[in-house]
Amino acid sequence: MPIKPLRKIIEAARGDRPVDLLIRNARLVNVFSASVVDTDIAVDSGYVVGFGAYAARAEVDLHGSYVAPGFIDAHVHIESAMVGPAGFARGVLPHGTTTVVADPHEIANVLGTAGIDYMLAASVDQPLNFYFSLSSCVPATDLETSGARLNAAAIEAYVHDPRIVALAEMMNFPGVLAGDDDVLAKIAAMQRAGKPIDGHAPGLAGRSLFAYLAAGIGSDHECTTIAEAREKLAAGMHIMVREGTGARNLDELLPLVTLYTARRMMWCTDDRHPHDLMAEGHIDSMVRRAVRGGLDPIAAIQMATLNPAEYFRLTDVGAVAAGRRADLVVIDDLCDPVVRQVYFGGRLAADAGQVIEYGRPAEVPVPPGTMHLALDRLDFGIPAQSGRMRVIEAFAHQIVTGSATAEALIVNGQAVADPAHDLLKIAVVERHRGTGALGLGFIRGFGLKHGALASSVAHDSHNIVVVGVDDSDLRTAVEEVAAMGGGLAVVAQGQALARLPLPIAGLMSDRPISEVCRQMDGLQTAARTLGATLPDPFMTLSFMALPVIPALKMTDQGLVDVASFKHVPLFMA
Repeated sequence: MPIKPLRKIIEAARGDRPVDLLIRNARLVNVFSASVVDTDIAVDSGYVVGFGAYAARAEVDLHGSYVAPGFIDAHVHIESAMVGPAGFARGVLPHGTTTVVADPHEIANVLGTAGIDYMLAASVDQPLNFYFSLSSCVPATDLETSGARLNAAAIEAYVHDPRIVALAEMMNFPGVLAGDDDVLAKIAAMQRAGKPIDGHAPGLAGRSLFAYLAAGIGSDHECTTIAEAREKLAAGMHIMVREGTGARNLDELLPLVTLYTARRMMWCTDDRHPHDLMAEGHIDSMVRRAVRGGLDPIAAIQMATLNPAEYFRLTDVGAVAAGRRADLVVIDDLCDPVVRQVYFGGRLAADAGQVIEYGRPAEVPVPPGTMHLALDRLDFGIPAQSGRMRVIEAFAHQIVTGSATAEALIVNGQAVADPAHDLLKIAVVERHRGTGALGLGFIRGFGLKHGALASSVAHDSHNIVVVGVDDSDLRTAVEEVAAMGGGLAVVAQGQALARLPLPIAGLMSDRPISEVCRQMDGLQTAARTLGATLPDPFMTLSFMALPVIPALKMTDQGLVDVASFKHVPLFMA
């Protein structure tokens, strides 16, 4: 981050010279005192330097509108918005987000440290403060092929970077509880640097929770019930209330947020897809919903500003105060907090939902190609071994799946898709090392009558996942994704009906978020013409290869029974 010009802002604060900007007639939301104060705000060199009457080179009169600190997303995967840092910044800035703490977990699973380096470089000189937490679990499991493996030594190389502010969600809580050497070394490295460790421990309770906390874990964003959040809060954790695309917890947890508990809680989006960012907003949407749900507006704003700033020890953001960055949001009605304007570093950066550009940073080269497939070895045929087989059940608005059984449709000794009974083929194709590894099975819930859908966004290892009716369309869909350098494709009768290129690690586009949304609209429309019944088939598809979420999932190594955490055969004896 830029070095603060101490001498200049001290002189400006003393009134020795005119400040750059005086924001007059503001109603300041003071998150320290939990009060609203009528005042003028003096800004110089990108920082707030004082309050009251100052001589200024420029003035803006807000006529009594409220001014709050810029909002902070406490935990987000930028990759889920399907745009790079530049596109993400321009997507969330008009909604009042001026700072994020991002976990580059997805790109790190593809490119390892090269992915982290790309995110650090591509986020410089953007109209957003990008901080990062170090991905702690790459790969997430050993039941799949990932593009990289980050051990404690790899993480240690980053711990003193000033933009690395935490160890990201420690998903491997069994490793913590078992005292795994590499897991504990990662935690210790961050503790030596004096930075917090984020948690990820769905359902952990009792002595297991105490042991997890004893290791130094400070937060959790996986609470789905009040009982779980209350126990973790009482045990000393900071609770991040999540409202993403695939996991929405705000309504359930809001009753726990009171004037007594709010200062230990904060907002995060975790994974929010581009359509939701455009239609609903970002952290501002959570603040609005919380206020409309009865939460005190200042408490809701504290959870979006001061709380995450203090947790991550970010002393330049999180409040409107002398010496802090002039990252400000202007709101007309505190009881219906819609962001009208955003100041970033003392400059009007967004107005009425539109970003005000001031020049663009230098282009950062896109990482080299990540599509390393053995296409010549692809064979989607499934020789029938018995009539009964395991079937993944996909559900709308869920990343969990069911585990069912079904009678195979057998043609010429091969188990084939049976669209009349919504029984489709699903495959995960290894794309990192060209091994030719291919997991094959069947899935129910997509509703396709013909054609295929394919995606290189497949949490967490991001191999290519494809679902469809006909083997030739499955192949064509995978080939389309590979030819784009990664992306999403809808195919029927050997032809691509819609495509979304994601050339940045097969996860992100280099195009504006509005363009990505239009392309996603085309994919959804094309999928519906094939019979897709899920509201967002590509969102659902992207989680069908995640073997840490129950109950039955598919990786490039085959079917995974998540309950037993092991591979299981497709056909049953």
